[in-house]
Amino acid sequence: MLGHTFVSFVDNVMVGQLGTAELAAVSLGNTFVFIAMALGIGFSTAITPLLAEADTSNNFKDGKSAFKHGLFLCTVLGIALFLVVLLAKPILYQMGQPLEVVDLAIPYLDLVAFSLVPLIIFQAFKQFSDGLSMTKYPMYSTILSNLVNVVLNYVLIFGKFGFPEMGLVGAAYGTLVARFVMLWHLWWILTKKERSRRFVTQIKFFVLDKLMLKKLIHLGAPSAMQMFFEVLIFTSAVWLSGLLGKNPQAANQIALNLSSMTFMVATGLSVAAMIRVGNQKGLHRYHELRRIAISIVFLAICMAMCFAILFAVFNEALPKLYVDYDDVVNFEDNMEVIKIASTLMLAAAIFQISDSIQVVILGALRGMQDVMMPTFITFVAYGLIGFPVSFFLGKEEAYGSFGIWMGLLAGLSSAAILLWIRFNYLTKALILKSSNLKQHGTT
Repeated sequence: MLGHTFVSFVDNVMVGQLGTAELAAVSLGNTFVFIAMALGIGFSTAITPLLAEADTSNNFKDGKSAFKHGLFLCTVLGIALFLVVLLAKPILYQMGQPLEVVDLAIPYLDLVAFSLVPLIIFQAFKQFSDGLSMTKYPMYSTILSNLVNVVLNYVLIFGKFGFPEMGLVGAAYGTLVARFVMLWHLWWILTKKERSRRFVTQIKFFVLDKLMLKKLIHLGAPSAMQMFFEVLIFTSAVWLSGLLGKNPQAANQIALNLSSMTFMVATGLSVAAMIRVGNQKGLHRYHELRRIAISIVFLAICMAMCFAILFAVFNEALPKLYVDYDDVVNFEDNMEVIKIASTLMLAAAIFQISDSIQVVILGALRGMQDVMMPTFITFVAYGLIGFPVSFFLGKEEAYGSFGIWMGLLAGLSSAAILLWIRFNYLTKALILKSSNLKQHGTT
């Protein structure tokens, strides 16, 4: 999961050497891509609990069916999201963003939008692999992808080794090629492993079962909306920052990129919760299900505290990675960006714990195949609590950029509390029901 965000981190650091306008353009362009990516990744998570349950039950037929239909839906969704992002480009000019930033963002967005197709298809293979507890193979592919991205960025952004100097567009080409490499590599690995070979080969792609499609859509659509609501509040922070100017927007992108990396670590734990909870659900071992989920939440809190300390201690040093101190022309802009970003890093430090709790609990609930109520909870937390706080406190006459991030804190904390209440209620109800059934069975 960290590998997805690290691609953006490399893009931001390298593009940041070109100037604050270029960094803000990456931020603005990626808002559309991140929203689309959240929908695709969220939808693909439906595959994992079904595979985990089928794996525990040794039901190869249902497992392969879940993967095949998930792969089909992710392919269709990837193409659809690419087209939607392309059609939505003109909206950039209607959002009150700096014109200089929008003009730079448009060509970057074209290529990065196309990279959604291999990325969402990759997610189908990744979620399948996770469901079989084969989590290291997607990791290998994302590592390779990041290496490819770094090399291509270097030669294409700055025009090294005889390649043309393409600037921002060079970063987009790097991302696009890296994601195709990532998809091919994971498919190749899974075809070589005995445990996964039967699932990923000899797929009758267009022979579809309506019941399985409905089941995946029933699980995947709410999960997609859960991620959509969370990513939307973060991307709204980018838009609101753009209303304050290109420097606040660039600073917001720095803080967002760094906090997204720690979020992806928590998301990895969320996947672990989804897999193990799905396993225990298949075995009807609800005491173990609850114990495992709570243990992973505790681990996430411990890691979040470490990240919070890191952000608080290095709140000024980390943003400096993104700017060029030798750029005399943009020196004043760079200093303002660092000043704003260092303040936002303190806000990011504060919400590390609530962000980690909410995403791990969401994973556990997906493992239990409980998706409708968590979707409503995320809508309330981010749409009705978080965004209004960001909107009113983020105005220039209020708290500016820091006020926007106070809204993020409010939304994440609300989500963590409400999702914990839901998880606590469901698991206790399952344990009680299981105990009652055993007692009746005994008598």
